Amino acid sequence: MRKIALTFLILCINMIHAEQKVEDISNPFFTEFETVHNTIPFDRISNKDYEPAIDRGMQLQNSEIDAIVNSPEEPTFENTIVALERSGSDLNRVLNAFFPILSALSDDEMMEISLRVSAKLSQHSTGISLNEGLWKRIKAVYDKKDGLSLSPEDEMLLSTTYDSFARQGAELQGEKRDAYRKLSAQLSDLTTKFGQNVLKELNTYEIWLTADDLAGLPASSVEAAALAAREKGRDGEYLFTLAQPVYTAFMKYSDRRDLREKFYKLYSSRNTKGEYSNMEIMTSIADTRRQIANLFGKSTYADYKLEKTMAETPENVNKLLQQLAEAYRPAQLREFEEIVNFASAREGAPVKLMPWDYSYYANKLKEEKYKYDEEELRPYFELNNVIDGVFGLATRLYGLTFEHNPAVSVYHPDVKAYDVKDADGSFVGVIYTDFFPRESKRPGAWMTNFREEWITAGGDSVRPHVSIVMNFTKPTGSKPSLLTPYEVETFLHEFGHALHGLLAATKYSSLSGTNVYRDFVELPSQFNENYLTQKEFLDGFARHYLTGEPIPQNLVDKIVNTSQFGAGYACLRQLAFGLTDMAWHMTTAPVADPVAFENEAMAPVSMFDEVEGCLFSPQFSHIFSGGYAAGYYSYKWAEVLDADAFSVFLKNGLFDKATADSFRENVLTRGGTEHPMTLYKRFRGQEPTIDALLERDGVKAPAEIPSLPQPIHSTKD
Repeated sequence: MRKIALTFLILCINMIHAEQKVEDISNPFFTEFETVHNTIPFDRISNKDYEPAIDRGMQLQNSEIDAIVNSPEEPTFENTIVALERSGSDLNRVLNAFFPILSALSDDEMMEISLRVSAKLSQHSTGISLNEGLWKRIKAVYDKKDGLSLSPEDEMLLSTTYDSFARQGAELQGEKRDAYRKLSAQLSDLTTKFGQNVLKELNTYEIWLTADDLAGLPASSVEAAALAAREKGRDGEYLFTLAQPVYTAFMKYSDRRDLREKFYKLYSSRNTKGEYSNMEIMTSIADTRRQIANLFGKSTYADYKLEKTMAETPENVNKLLQQLAEAYRPAQLREFEEIVNFASAREGAPVKLMPWDYSYYANKLKEEKYKYDEEELRPYFELNNVIDGVFGLATRLYGLTFEHNPAVSVYHPDVKAYDVKDADGSFVGVIYTDFFPRESKRPGAWMTNFREEWITAGGDSVRPHVSIVMNFTKPTGSKPSLLTPYEVETFLHEFGHALHGLLAATKYSSLSGTNVYRDFVELPSQFNENYLTQKEFLDGFARHYLTGEPIPQNLVDKIVNTSQFGAGYACLRQLAFGLTDMAWHMTTAPVADPVAFENEAMAPVSMFDEVEGCLFSPQFSHIFSGGYAAGYYSYKWAEVLDADAFSVFLKNGLFDKATADSFRENVLTRGGTEHPMTLYKRFRGQEPTIDALLERDGVKAPAEIPSLPQPIHSTKD
């Protein structure tokens, strides 16, 4: 009897092991992807695969770290720094799928998983950064760096590895070390909740209108709203949401001021109260970051964060923001005076300009002044033609070609994958495109990596897989997706980030592509935007979607002539975001009154009266759940760089091969292998000034503003 029982027990154990093996085999993340270009097999992945794969990946990386720490050999660059760089490949394989999908195709289950794994990942990351044995080996290599005869890229990897550990608490001891571990886990949880709240609340808004409410709206908006209503079973009504293209179009075109006010207040009061409030969460995030900075002897988080940027200090950031405010405020005041006079004449009574009025009256003034109507331009920007044009820009500048590859698995029917090849036919990488809004996708536009470029020990180049995600106007039953010039500009922007990733040619993935200083990363993206106002570029793809006729010269002229329209408003709006970001991250104590705090931060560049109940910070995902904390200024910083860089193309030729080759080699391929100012000066031949930006926007520079705040030229140069 005992023998039978023992046999049964052994059989059960074998069955359990067999089930585990089957589960291991069935989880796509447990092995290298045997797919086209080793792309992610989205068609074989389900939500249940992520967490076990993440747990396994952390365990495997811990084993790899243990092997480094317990090595009997003396610490060397190869057995410590490179070994650490190469560790975690199994973990990265799943994370490079999980987090991009969490942003682009999320659901409640994914959000629950993210809450669980974010805490575990934070502990895992902190455990590595606070591993004393690992830190000792890193420091031992760093201390003898001058005698190692390393290449510049190897030197940068050593330096960034050392700095990363030092800035993540490796040198902290005792209570400070324990506090850092606790605060890091707390921050991870808070930022995850903030981002989820933004997405969840946005998806709750359904604004039902009737035919009497649609005055002024373009046919495309009306048709889309009717389609959305029919999908909900309410034929004859019109459903509007606060999704970006829907909201933007309504605020620009609706003749109903009362409804514009309603939309604005709904949009601008999101996440301020109720189940998805971020009010306490954002103040906790800011204060948690402050406490982390204090552990490193910094009075504010901005002081801590900006050390490894081109700006280097909060003082330099604030100086730039102040310089731009002084330069652009006169232009903004002139713009507003003209708009108020126009609106008052149009309405037959004095108009006080409110936030829900600006887009509407500015658009009407632009129409009258320049005979400019974005809806008139939409037919010339059919999405497929725009794809050809934007991809074609990379063909003309860098010789790249793009071919749709249906054999590559995608995560949603809207998504397409393209093989990218160089002028010599060599494989460059894969780019995924995801253009349309859906409830499972967060708002905005972004570029991300499914796999980053690096070079193996054997010299093989592992090519990148990148993705660009946007929320463009969807096709309807009678029309394809027709874009506004702003949406084309957004496409160009994200494609610039994609090129930064695709064209990377670096040895280490942590220095590859967009892994650069935050205030340098926007240069390639914003550089691309300059082409929207260039006729030579537009002539290559802008054709009427019905007739095939090229965009008329008079419409091209309108795009060019209106490119400076509203430059003062646009700049001060961005400065308001930058100042708010800096304020949150220069606090030296918890923020008691977020409303008063934000209003005070924005006061130097405010353009409208305060609106009760409206607050921007609770939806400011860039700084509270993205990577732009104490870094939102980088859009303006990089704008100075992109205007300065594009001035070289304007001088030498929009598609001049030598200039494009230099930009590719010195900016796009080198990633974070050298200090960004070194790379920029190698392309430009000098440090940038703000002259080109002010000239492009039609703004005169005050005499005392000759260049970017110093020290933009680093001593590392």
